[in-house]
Amino acid sequence: METESEPYVRLASLRQLHRVVAQLNTARSLADTLQTVADGVVEGLGFEIAAVNLVRADGDLVVAAVAGSAAAESVMAGRVGSRASWERRLTMGEQWGVLCFIPYTEGWVLDNDEVPEWHAPSAVRDTPDAWHPMDRLFAPLYAPDGELLGVLSVDRPRNGRRPGAWGCEALQMYASQAAIAISNARLRSNMQRALVRLEREQQALRASEESFRQAFEYAPSGMAVAEMGGDQQGRLLRINDALCRLLGRPAAAMRRYSFSDLVHPEDIRTLLRTSAEGGRAELRLQRRDGSYVWVSLRNSVVADTADGPRYLLTHVEDIEERKRHELQLAHRASHDSLTGLPNSAELRARLAGRLCSMPGRPVAPADAASGADPAAGHPGGGPGYGYGPGDGFWDLEGLGGISGAGPGTEPGAGTAAGPGGGSPDPHHVHAVPPKGDGPGEKGLAVLFCDLDGFKSINDRYGHHCGDAVLIAVARRLEAGVRDDDTVARLGGDEFVVLADGLGPAEAQDLAVRLRNAIIPPIQVDGRAVRVGASFGIGWAGCGMTAEEVLQSADQRMYVEKRSRSKGQRRAG
Repeated sequence: METESEPYVRLASLRQLHRVVAQLNTARSLADTLQTVADGVVEGLGFEIAAVNLVRADGDLVVAAVAGSAAAESVMAGRVGSRASWERRLTMGEQWGVLCFIPYTEGWVLDNDEVPEWHAPSAVRDTPDAWHPMDRLFAPLYAPDGELLGVLSVDRPRNGRRPGAWGCEALQMYASQAAIAISNARLRSNMQRALVRLEREQQALRASEESFRQAFEYAPSGMAVAEMGGDQQGRLLRINDALCRLLGRPAAAMRRYSFSDLVHPEDIRTLLRTSAEGGRAELRLQRRDGSYVWVSLRNSVVADTADGPRYLLTHVEDIEERKRHELQLAHRASHDSLTGLPNSAELRARLAGRLCSMPGRPVAPADAASGADPAAGHPGGGPGYGYGPGDGFWDLEGLGGISGAGPGTEPGAGTAAGPGGGSPDPHHVHAVPPKGDGPGEKGLAVLFCDLDGFKSINDRYGHHCGDAVLIAVARRLEAGVRDDDTVARLGGDEFVVLADGLGPAEAQDLAVRLRNAIIPPIQVDGRAVRVGASFGIGWAGCGMTAEEVLQSADQRMYVEKRSRSKGQRRAG
């Protein structure tokens, strides 16, 4: 019968747990919250005694609330236990999830330590799961950031037994919600004290209402008062001139909106996550002309002395200039200052973002280092690079390069590690070099470009002319690729193009088009100069590093360069 009724017993317990958890958020002060936490254990979790030990500023823990026993409260309330003694207790005994249970057979060593406790004399049952009067059960209270806020200690289960799996889970859930309630109560308490101090300072100068009105209306940065609660939650009630000027909207029009109506769609989650009690967020608000401005929002809750309606006071600071400066700094760090193209670090970061540590199929490469003709065939394989499996190299066909990646498994055989070999990324798509020119043989092509004849231009006409040539080449390369391709300057007269979704023939066609785009004369200060370009094509594949991919394309470029005479290279 007990087994049959267990679901009904758990449902009743769950209802009790829900009720006491809901009460945690109704307390107005920190002291009320602490007492509500202790009372909730006694009322809803089946223990006769509970105490909340709160961490003080000095790190020690003080008994801040006791429930269930007036005798226990008289002995324990206000007493302090050292942090070291509490940490010792929390590492003893048995770990039930986040709970710490110290049976009486081990806890006798704690009888004389300085942690305040109280044990009521009671009979000892002779059953395996019976609760002994000297048993101890603690539930640490951790803030969301992992800070220890306190410890909830419970005693004397009403059924006389040690809690089972359901009881432990309920206590853990309650302790988690209690920690959040205590953290919020502390925040409210700190804010309330700050508001009281501010109110006293204002009363010493002038009437509080006039002081607030002047501070609000004439503040150099935006301020607004929004309604809290009711059907008009968040509606703007008062707006100062600075905020109206910032958003280009008159005050009468602003009172028809809430901040959620004005926030950028991408920032709505940030706004909703912002705590109304001391919350802060950086987001974008819409101006009257449809443009957006970056602002910093800081929120404070204000209640009148008669405990009337509460309002949200929002301070709005224009941070557009700072955001623009941050974006400029980020762009400078990741882009070449001369051409505006992504720089070497950004190129490697983008390339590494497409790679993972799981290698693809192992096949042998062309012997690019020996200067072999990339179009020449090899025994037993496809066009140029097919020595067959087991040689420990990637297949880099067409104008592909070589890599030192070791043997691996087929793409998709398991969950791929994240880029750079980190944690598994379920959304990662393996990069695999194409095996041939079939319809489904596509890959991430890496085109390594080295200018021919650039050094002579630099030496003959100076760096000013050389810089102009590099800028012109960068623009021509950008014009010759797709919007989602990457053109980067690796350094000097070397450029790299990342083009995804290409087959070997398409990659070769792209290299030809880009070479032909670079060949035409470039006008610099009334002078026409020409450069050629040599291209090497590598293929990115999971199991390789970004450096290996670039080296393979670089080696192919030198093979291609050596295959043509100097005059042919200057002609493109």
